[in-house]
Amino acid sequence: MSLRHAACLSLLLAAAFATSTHAATVGREQDIVDLKLGQRVMVDDGTCPAGQVKEVRGAKMSDKGIVRISSCVARYGPKSK
Repeated sequence: MSLRHAACLSLLLAAAFATSTHAATVGREQDIVDLKLGQRVMVDDGTCPAGQVKEVRGAKMSDKGIVRISSCVARYGPKSK
């Protein structure tokens, strides 16, 4: 593998990692249909105090699928619609 191919491969991997770690925002927790292990989704449903948003995480595997854990975290950026 040439140096150019290695550089392109590392750039593609970095781009894939950056897009997979970005947390999506939804309006209701029921809108999360396919939560993956380690994934974080922000839920803007008004259940958290001002300046915070609910974060739902795929915490661990169980016999029934992914176990979800939620907590209120600091809001970054504008409120979603």
